[in-house]
Amino acid sequence: MRKFEPKDDKSKKNYYDYRFFVPKESIKIPVNETKFIDDLNALKDFKILKSYVEFDNLVLFCEKDDNLKILKELKNLGYTILCELSGVDFITSRGGIEVFYQLLDMTRIRRARLKCFVPQKEFLNSATQLFKSANWAERELYDMLGVWIKDHPNLSRILMPDDWYGHPLLKSYPLQGDNFAKWYEIDKIFGKERREEFGEENRDSAFVDSKDTFNFSQIYHETEYGGNRPEKEYLQEYQEDGGVPFVKRAKRDKFKIIKKRK
Repeated sequence: MRKFEPKDDKSKKNYYDYRFFVPKESIKIPVNETKFIDDLNALKDFKILKSYVEFDNLVLFCEKDDNLKILKELKNLGYTILCELSGVDFITSRGGIEVFYQLLDMTRIRRARLKCFVPQKEFLNSATQLFKSANWAERELYDMLGVWIKDHPNLSRILMPDDWYGHPLLKSYPLQGDNFAKWYEIDKIFGKERREEFGEENRDSAFVDSKDTFNFSQIYHETEYGGNRPEKEYLQEYQEDGGVPFVKRAKRDKFKIIKKRK
């Protein structure tokens, strides 16, 4: 008789028993044994550090300063779609981020992945001039992993607030719960001793402070940005001179309740 093993709560159990389990490395096939040999030969004038085929993907490694030249040639070969652009944190072991470009050739039904290593505090050339999809992907690469992009049209955060401290996809980024997160920036920038002075973080985008009259106007007390709020309320009536012609000048004391559609 087989030993009974309860099947409940399987989702709570790791798929492996050994704590330091390392999965088997994927099979990497030499390019000259595959259909991608013609693509590799077309790149013979460029410095390719390493190449192989993995999961039916052509994988190429290059220097970070050569990324645009090789991407342009791959696009000429038919890889016209940039599906994904991201990176992996190797700061502790290698001192930088490994960036990859996932490309698709719809005509020949082929996929290629170009990889390059970007050391910390060094710039990577923007690929927005070749692929429009690189615009937001490179902003995410900067926002989440802190990779600096050279010649990007608008290198700003895309997921986190503009004043956020740190890059959440780095392995060094803290994952210690909400209580830690609400003090994270205060502690990093000003120090724990100044918690009472600043108060905890408030990242609710819908939060409006009724006393914040500099950034928000109070109804019936509207004024210009940064101006002094009038103490006496006034009823503002809409239609500025030279405004939208098909909107009549609105008066608050003149209205009509519509009970049904015409």
